[in-house]
Amino acid sequence: MSLLKTIFPGLENVISNYDLPSWGDESAPWNILSPTNENSIINQIKSLDIKYNFDYAKFKNSNFDTSEGPIHIHPTSKIGDYVRIEGPCFIGKDAEIRHAAYLRKGSWISDNAIVGHCSEIKNSILLPGAKAPHFNYVGDSILGFGINIGAGVKLSNVRNDGRSILVYLKDGTKINSGLKKFGALIGDKTEIGCNVVSNPGTILEPMARINPNQTLSGWNPKFEY
Repeated sequence: MSLLKTIFPGLENVISNYDLPSWGDESAPWNILSPTNENSIINQIKSLDIKYNFDYAKFKNSNFDTSEGPIHIHPTSKIGDYVRIEGPCFIGKDAEIRHAAYLRKGSWISDNAIVGHCSEIKNSILLPGAKAPHFNYVGDSILGFGINIGAGVKLSNVRNDGRSILVYLKDGTKINSGLKKFGALIGDKTEIGCNVVSNPGTILEPMARINPNQTLSGWNPKFEY
């Protein structure tokens, strides 16, 4: 099984009405985060042939900036007051963007996902049902099906020394991602407690359970009952 499907097994059984990005190299899922990749999130959103009938005029207290790319918002999604959304951005069916959230360019918010109050998303994918509901920062990351990150969780995406971010696999293999900005890959159905901070390049297996107030790095296994 590819690394992509190992971390996000829900992609194996996804149904056709989910609007999801496509991955080129499934052995390096983080490549989709690269701004120079032809298959980047940003380029995929820009090339989407979608004509959603979304009434921006109804949201006078929110701000929609399309100066750098389109904003695709499914008409069944919910957009709160004082939200700022910067294109290119995609928001899927029944997604919820709550009060004062900030979606920066490259945000792909899949069906039924939630971006909560004062949460910031930047160049990241929330797969169906993923939740970043309270005071979260999600930078250059991929959040799996049905995951939940607790209040105050921050997914750090830049090394202090500015070097390329290293990825550590389950067997201890070290890979240079080639990215200067890369946050985390959060496997399907993972639960992360409040005020957790992940270092750049962190990977969590599906069904991981992380206690509050932790600092994460490298590969993190699923919770064993």
